[in-house]
Amino acid sequence: MFQIQKDGKEKKNEQGIAVGYDLGHQFAQISYCSLNGQEPETVSAVAGTEQYNIPAVLCKRVGVGQWYYGKEAVKFAKEEGGILVEDLLLLAQRGEDVMVEGEAFDPVALLTLFIKRSLSLLSMQVSLGRIESIMFTVEELTPRLVDVLSRVAAGLQIKTQNICFQNHLESFYAYMLHQSSELRKHDVVVFEYSDALKMLQLGCNLRTTPIVVTIEQKDFPQMLRRVWAQEESGREQQKQELDELFAQIVQENLQGRLVSTIFLLGDGFKEGWAKESLKLLCRNRRVFQGNNLYSKGACYGILERLKPSEEGKKYVYLGADKLKSNIGMKVLRRGEDSYYAILDAGSNWYETVSDFDIILEDGDTVDLIITPLTGGDVTERQVHLPGIPDRPRATTRLNIHLEMTAVNQATVTVEDKGFGELFPSSGKAWSSTIMV
Repeated sequence: MFQIQKDGKEKKNEQGIAVGYDLGHQFAQISYCSLNGQEPETVSAVAGTEQYNIPAVLCKRVGVGQWYYGKEAVKFAKEEGGILVEDLLLLAQRGEDVMVEGEAFDPVALLTLFIKRSLSLLSMQVSLGRIESIMFTVEELTPRLVDVLSRVAAGLQIKTQNICFQNHLESFYAYMLHQSSELRKHDVVVFEYSDALKMLQLGCNLRTTPIVVTIEQKDFPQMLRRVWAQEESGREQQKQELDELFAQIVQENLQGRLVSTIFLLGDGFKEGWAKESLKLLCRNRRVFQGNNLYSKGACYGILERLKPSEEGKKYVYLGADKLKSNIGMKVLRRGEDSYYAILDAGSNWYETVSDFDIILEDGDTVDLIITPLTGGDVTERQVHLPGIPDRPRATTRLNIHLEMTAVNQATVTVEDKGFGELFPSSGKAWSSTIMV
């Protein structure tokens, strides 16, 4: 989603920064970069370290209206008996009041407080007044979560011009778009291991223009995070079994596939058990380990929305929630036939809407052109306008409102606006559902 927030003044881009904020159920992460597209940097939760994860929790001091966040909240709850509030993102999505010491708190306000406090870590690197754009990235972006994050963004009271939202898959895509072409010569795979293992595989269809990018996700619930045995012999046995299980998953899922690069994300890979499986991964592939790919990808994502790179113009990412086809219509401009683009493939379906006027030449239909980017023929969809007033040629102005109601379905509403003082509006409107 792209929201424009105008504060009435233009800011100097050369001084501005873009922020990528990765908001998870357990942790948050903050990366930032200048608007000229330099490599993003990730803010450390502990100065001088690469501890990027900020615990997504708040803690209230008993009997006092004082709140702590992140690592300090965890420490205060443990040592001073403060009241810890966890699952901030989940609570905000549910929307029910959170009771703390008998007082009801708005869960969105609590989430806003956490994000506002956590941004203070960024203020130690750059002035928050330089923030011109923020991209929030979450594991799964739903319409409900878009609403929650919109309210959070309004509550931050930061004078940003642009606030956007995208899911982890799109952040992965944006990150790879800004890496060396050698790293994405073939497919790119992420193995993410936190509570359980999941795999993301990014592939490109080089036969399409623009190049269509898709990301396949697969979950492996059999690889739940282990609770290590206290005895060393028991721990070693567990690690060996986990190593063998992961190696089996790698072999079954990558066999016969051309993969250039693999990323290992999540704290689960930091426990030193992946020995034989790591050797298997590194065969003819580049392998990287870290945990700040999504927050950096969020930075790149906002840069692409503000000013698409030349590389970005060659690709379109078609995720599960993305519109898979371009929607347009043939129109007459200055006496010549041309194509008018209404909706572009690659947009989140639940954020996609268009509203415009046309002059109907003749007839009683509006014809839309559907051009799929995933293969298939170009087709037409007709919206019939029964009972439209019979007027001379090109003297009927129509307002067309097109809104996606599902990833492959749109509602088209057409309203007769008449033609100035010559032909008043009939007040008629037609609505139709089309498949795209």
